[in-house]
Parts: sequence; C-alpha cells; structure tokens
Amino acid sequence: MMHKLIDIIEKEYINDKIYNFKVGDNVKVHISIIEGEKERVQMFNGIVIGRRGSGLSETFTVSRVSFGYAHEKTFTLYSPHVVKIEVVREGDVRRAKLNYIRGQVGKKSKVKCVKFSSKKLSNINVDNEDLNLKNDSEELS
Repeated sequence: MMHKLIDIIEKEYINDKIYNFKVGDNVKVHISIIEGEKERVQMFNGIVIGRRGSGLSETFTVSRVSFGYAHEKTFTLYSPHVVKIEVVREGDVRRAKLNYIRGQVGKKSKVKCVKFSSKKLSNINVDNEDLNLKNDSEELS
C-alpha cells in the first residue's frame, strides 16, 4: 500500500526526459549552478562508472581525470540542477560498475568504443522497386 503511494507521488517529480546512456559511456553533464543572483550552466565531462537506484532516487557516477587528479561526481538523475546529459561516445563494457577505473590514469583508463559491424549493415534488404529507381536504358529512350 505504502509503496504504491510513494510511486504516485514520485511520478509528479520525474521529468519527461529519457536519458539513454549506460555504464562505460563518455558523457557531458550540463549542471546549472547558482552563484548569488546569477545562474550559469557548467559541464562535467567523463566516463559513467556506475548507475544505481530507480525512480526519483536513481543516481549515476561520472569520473574524469584532469591535471593528473581523478574527480568523481555522483548526480541524481532527475535533479532539477541537471539540465542535460549528452552522450559523447558509447562504450563497450561487460561490467555494471567500473570501479577498476578509479585508480587508473592514461591508456589504462580507456574504455573500448562501440563499433557497428558490417554484418548488421548487410542484413538490410533494399528493393529497387521500393526506391523507384529506373535503369539507365529507360532514361536514355
């Protein structure tokens, strides 16, 4: 009973935005920062090393290395401070959490990129009739 009530209340606060990113992706998180009376948007670039939770309490952790020091930030997915999440590059990983990246710098901290295979592209069937293509001989006459 209480669980259903919480779900109803949470639905009011969840954005309509659908974030399609997963662990291992390189992302740019646009965050709104309020300084006094001014508001500005700041970006945080990095690799998503974990996602947890569900509903309003869903969070994700982004890690990056700048000037030789590792920085991690944990964001609430439906926070009003998160303006936008851009996927820069999709990663190909086999783990739900990338905790092994935390202490690594340089090439060790790289994640493989998703590559589209030519087999998937060759499975697309295209009929000439559907494209309304004409032969060269028909155009000449």
